[in-house]
Amino acid sequence: MRIFDPHIHMTSRTTDDYEAMYAAGVRAVVEPSFWLGQPRTSPASFFDYFDALLGWEPFRAAQYGIAHHCTIALNPKEANDPRCMPVLDALPRYLVKDGVVAVGEIGYDSMTPAEGTALAAQLQLAADHGLPALVHTPHRDKLAGLDRTVDVVRESSLPMERVLLDHLNETTVKHAKDSGCWLGFSVYPDTKMDEGRMVAVLKEYGPEKVLVNSAADWGKSDPLKTRKVADAMLAAGFGEDDVERVLWRNPVAFYGLSGRLRLDVPVPQTQSLHEGNSILRGGE
Repeated sequence: MRIFDPHIHMTSRTTDDYEAMYAAGVRAVVEPSFWLGQPRTSPASFFDYFDALLGWEPFRAAQYGIAHHCTIALNPKEANDPRCMPVLDALPRYLVKDGVVAVGEIGYDSMTPAEGTALAAQLQLAADHGLPALVHTPHRDKLAGLDRTVDVVRESSLPMERVLLDHLNETTVKHAKDSGCWLGFSVYPDTKMDEGRMVAVLKEYGPEKVLVNSAADWGKSDPLKTRKVADAMLAAGFGEDDVERVLWRNPVAFYGLSGRLRLDVPVPQTQSLHEGNSILRGGE
């Protein structure tokens, strides 16, 4: 089973997580830039973070057999801080990098005017750079937030079919599907979606343009939730083709819109060492 986690914050995770993800079938991830928990007080701290997403994290993932890509943006929460807004002016130099497969996470958090300004500006950047956009939908007032988000996307230069609306649930999925955008669902231990609810949504709405992610980060989260959804789908009667579609082909299709997806899976470092030792011993 091949799994592509299209939204996971590996900066917050350990190498043990990479090893467990590989064992569970994860072969590719996209890491969106996000709020680190501690407020950042200057644009320079963003740039160090973006550089890590483009350099250190792909190197770390490759040691465990996982292809790593990222999305770059000023996230909604920090769009409210005037000290962070100059980041928008610097984004073009990052959006041309090979490892960047979308603009994101962008969207609304508290639905403030500043968030709306940043969202519109970054949708335009996505259009200008030929990239899709990963859009964070609010955790509060979800349906109102989703509808407002869709209105802003419709007013932008970016086609709806190049937008992934993430953090959806049962209250927002119909409106999101009707918009023509891609549909993203985050599966968490206690909040957002769980495996059973995700399977129910798939039964009602089908697997077309649906992406499932763990969104694992520094909070209580589980980087193996994608595999657990795959197992739940099989247990509920979905075929292997539907599982592969949701957990692999759909994220490949969406992020492939960037033209930058590279899915050559490196040999895990631990496997390479084992094979090297075997050769030195004359084989096993």
